[in-house]
Amino acid sequence: MYDRPADAMPAPDDFPKGCGPLLASSGYDATPLRQKVFEHVRASGRAARADVTRALGISAGSTTAVTSDLISTGWLREVEGTPRESGRGRPPVALEVVAETHYVIGIKLSDENHTAVLTDLAGNQLADATLPTPPVRKTLDQLLAETEQLIMSLLTPRGMKVREVSAIGIGISGLCDNTSGIVHWSPLMLENDIEFRTAFEERFDVPVHLDNDANVLTLAELWFGAGRSRSEFAVVTIEHGVGMGLVLNNRLYRGTRRMALELGHTKVQLDGALCRCGQRGCLEAYLADYALVREASTALGRNTRNLQSPHAMLETLYGQAQAGNQAALTIFRRAGRYLALGLANVVQLFDPGLIIVSGERMRYEYLYADEVMSETRDLILFNGPPECKIETHAWGDLVWARGAAALALSEITAAALGGQS
Repeated sequence: MYDRPADAMPAPDDFPKGCGPLLASSGYDATPLRQKVFEHVRASGRAARADVTRALGISAGSTTAVTSDLISTGWLREVEGTPRESGRGRPPVALEVVAETHYVIGIKLSDENHTAVLTDLAGNQLADATLPTPPVRKTLDQLLAETEQLIMSLLTPRGMKVREVSAIGIGISGLCDNTSGIVHWSPLMLENDIEFRTAFEERFDVPVHLDNDANVLTLAELWFGAGRSRSEFAVVTIEHGVGMGLVLNNRLYRGTRRMALELGHTKVQLDGALCRCGQRGCLEAYLADYALVREASTALGRNTRNLQSPHAMLETLYGQAQAGNQAALTIFRRAGRYLALGLANVVQLFDPGLIIVSGERMRYEYLYADEVMSETRDLILFNGPPECKIETHAWGDLVWARGAAALALSEITAAALGGQS
């Protein structure tokens, strides 16, 4: 089944109650009990102690001891649960996160628009901001200056200072090490092997957690979207580049060097089209924004040196395709075939139950036409039941920033509650 995309990212109030994975990890899980209990309550929105006991498979005594500790240390509080029928006794007591104890910022650094959200400890979005930026590669100092401007535009209207933020999560395209905070290569930056996290923390004096932008979008699905009730799924992103994230057993898979799943830089044509990474034949070079723009300039008879933005060029191309321009239709159909190849390779390699294809470009229906799905099935060696489900989510940039906020929330939770059981 291939679901059509939503028109836009849901408003914050439309997200399911609570945030974070709803399913418990299978097999051995070394996460300390305090952290498990807290994360279960946060994912549920509200939970009675009996619900925690059943969900985690622990004793009532353990639940009472751990929740009492989390209450005394200010992480959880008691509230009235679901009211009983009239005359049936007192409403049951439930637990919820003390949301106002911590605030985090999630940031998506991008080619044309940087975005940011402010959330509390419970994952509620409190504010958002967008900063247009020239679509050119930048130095580290230039990117940090833009990031500072974005953060100030987010916090200043609320009368907040950066020191009131517990952590910042950042998603950036390219090859970056989540553990060391080093950006080895990014299409946004002029330099390679940059110690981004160190430079950021020295400038802002707040902990920062960095990851590939496809990974933070995958976290957004795991924490707020369709992946909450699934233990395994894949996300394929199509925007300025082509990326991929993978969740296994409720956890984001990053690989040995923390730089796994660069689907856009898998090779689909030896000595093929030039990719922005400098190599040839990458999937991204046939499917990403700049690949479509490169062909659009010829199809539309535009000067490649003109100042029309890639976004404007793509909108023009899309309009021409809808009007029946055969050259424009050919460009989208060719991109759709390469998307089918990429999706088939994901199914063949990882056998996920669900692939979420996300990104603003999924507004272009030619990329998820029936022909694309048919070709995907034809390229898979065995496509028997149950068939891999493919969904499209055409959410805007803020969902990426929400995923970066989830990264920050996950890190501060683990740091505070992960050292004890």
